[in-house]
Amino acid sequence: MGSGLSTDQSARLKAGVFEAIVNDLRALLRLAQGRNEQPSATIFDSRTLPSSPESGHRAGYDGAKRRKGSKVHLAVETLGHLLALHITSADEQDRAQVRELAAAVQEVTGHHVELAFVDQGYTGDEAAQAAQAQGMRLEVIKLPQAKRGFVLLPRRWVVERSFAWMTRFRRLARDFERLPETLAGLHLLAFTVLMLHRFAFVMTHYP
Repeated sequence: MGSGLSTDQSARLKAGVFEAIVNDLRALLRLAQGRNEQPSATIFDSRTLPSSPESGHRAGYDGAKRRKGSKVHLAVETLGHLLALHITSADEQDRAQVRELAAAVQEVTGHHVELAFVDQGYTGDEAAQAAQAQGMRLEVIKLPQAKRGFVLLPRRWVVERSFAWMTRFRRLARDFERLPETLAGLHLLAFTVLMLHRFAFVMTHYP
């Protein structure tokens, strides 16, 4: 299970084809839903994937999740469509990824994003300054103090739904990949499939 991509898919990934498709589909879907082509806000979050024998050599331990594996750091816009993606070992802190995520988001949106919704894993001056350096402000969405059971947080539920979409793909249930680039590529493929399906639905029902 060392590679989830064919030779042709790997070549297209290296050429940025799937990333370009995701960016184009995101813009088309936003326009179809009466939004501006480029978003002004994003949501950051991460998901820890359990490691496998293939990925174990680069796995880290996520103390909060009590799980060894890799972290998938996502930036999505407010409809849940992908803006940026970054893979690290699971022991990397979320706040340390703000600089790379924010820079990637601004690159694909033409520096249109002004606000990033995040959870409490992104607190601290360093994360705030990293976002500010990219012309972005972090807004931390906190859990209610009297939390009981599942709580649907404003804005934050959007990225959780995006992660749930990824769980539909069995290959993304764990980190089966020898290279982090392959894992990232499979996420791009998954978002391409989901967004093409959504685009076909919109074109059929809202011509």
